[in-house]
Amino acid sequence: MLTDVEIAQQAQPKHIRDIAAEIGLTEDDLVFYGKDKAKVSLDVLNHKTDRPEGKLIIVTAITPTPAGEGKTTTGVGLGDAIRKLGKSTCIAIREPSLGPCFGIKGGAAGGGYAQVIPMADINLHFTGDFHAITTAHNLLSAMLDNHIHQGNELNIDVHSITWKRVMDMNERALRDIVIGLGGKTNGIPRESGFDITTASEIMALLCLSNDRADLERRLANIVVGLNKSGQPVTAKDLSASGAMAVVLKDAIIPNLVQTLEGTPAFVHGGPFGNIAHGCNSIIATKMAMKLADYVVTEAGFGSDLGAEKFFNIKCRAAGLKPAAAVVVATIRALKMHGGVALADLALNNPEAVVKGIANLEKHCENVRNVGLVPIVAINKFPADTDEEIQALSDCCEKMEVPWALSDVWAAGGEGGLDLAELVLAACEHESQFHPAYSVDLPIKEKVEEVARQFYGADGADFLPAALTQIKKIESLGFGNLPVCIAKTQNSLSDDPKIIGKPSGFKITVREAKVSAGAGFVVIYAGNIMTMPGLPKVPAAAKIGMNPDGEIYGLF
Repeated sequence: MLTDVEIAQQAQPKHIRDIAAEIGLTEDDLVFYGKDKAKVSLDVLNHKTDRPEGKLIIVTAITPTPAGEGKTTTGVGLGDAIRKLGKSTCIAIREPSLGPCFGIKGGAAGGGYAQVIPMADINLHFTGDFHAITTAHNLLSAMLDNHIHQGNELNIDVHSITWKRVMDMNERALRDIVIGLGGKTNGIPRESGFDITTASEIMALLCLSNDRADLERRLANIVVGLNKSGQPVTAKDLSASGAMAVVLKDAIIPNLVQTLEGTPAFVHGGPFGNIAHGCNSIIATKMAMKLADYVVTEAGFGSDLGAEKFFNIKCRAAGLKPAAAVVVATIRALKMHGGVALADLALNNPEAVVKGIANLEKHCENVRNVGLVPIVAINKFPADTDEEIQALSDCCEKMEVPWALSDVWAAGGEGGLDLAELVLAACEHESQFHPAYSVDLPIKEKVEEVARQFYGADGADFLPAALTQIKKIESLGFGNLPVCIAKTQNSLSDDPKIIGKPSGFKITVREAKVSAGAGFVVIYAGNIMTMPGLPKVPAAAKIGMNPDGEIYGLF
């Protein structure tokens, strides 16, 4: 059986100009990065103002398990299937991070015969967007510490600084560090740390910007800490935002690639769904919607994380109104949520499927909470039995949820035609989408609304430090922003060990921080970390390159 990277390497991609032509773009709209990838000029949005926007389809999933769900694979295959049905189609997804790529997860560009290509390039340096974001973030860090070293004219309280440094790698040793050691010429010693680039506020705000002017405005609004009078100190105060915008000049431009079947795909931006808002860029999504009649996008992890933030942050910021929502699951994963051990998943167990359906039911409820009708996609595995599929069918019928088997991993778009038919039918109806809460609510109430509606919690407990931080955030005038809750992806609760559909719990909020540039308040629940670590045997240990430059081991 071929690996994902081997399948991708055997593909014969079309020239990117031909992919662009399918959605009405000319060579003048493109900046080529070789023959198989290009950036698409921001001017395209200005030229397409009269064209109606395409239907937006969001693909989300149940709570992730080690058995795998295949959300991106299903999303890519769904795009191929809709195009195979003769519809003008485009895909808009996130760029993968090098951290998980070299860590525990491996590559993230779909899988099997439902991939975006060039898979290796997309998973590695691609067009350099992540490097630019890392540089812009660390430029602000350097200017902040230099300002303090040069006399601290802004009277910054060094104990209030929340702006760290970032790198696109899993590196636990850098979570908490002391900088400025080595004497006077090396700066002022203070505690700091590193986050992963996908957790950077700059990653989030780039993905939420509408154009370069909006990008620079958001960069200027970044709060790095407080002065000794308790007022915010911003990137603009440090005279850093202009240079940061220059560093991001090209990173804000969306990247166009293709699927194995030649479906146009925008791959742009990559905030994590468990830490940040988990969605690709607004610019790429809007551009796709101006160029195609149907656009398939995705959001990180389960509907309690990426999709919730897609609905309540991205759609609100961009004025988007999704037409359909797909919830991806596997029978294997449902059995895990039903209590089956990973080693026993190949055994026929329809009873465990029925028990695990509770998790799927909650994610379908989350979609309904914003006025959409969920469509369940069951990512098919060879070991799925007829009895298990029938048990699933019976449960979906009771839930009054349309569903389809999806075999896009093995068969590409052909394996997703049944799912595509359901999605197209849903798109025929007028969207009833609405955000799940009002931004005018106090921050605590917004957090509790998300916890109740999307996690099934009874509310939230706020630690004293978090209460103090929330009070300060509201006093500074940031109380009317949406909340971006950072919590584990492995459970609907904030405890990664609790699977299925937990009840009778509250999430514990330990910290709050304003991301004024991104336009949301980050709420840290449970023990979520913003800098992952590597596993005992990292994926990087299996990755290598043949003498001819061909990569192996990358997923």
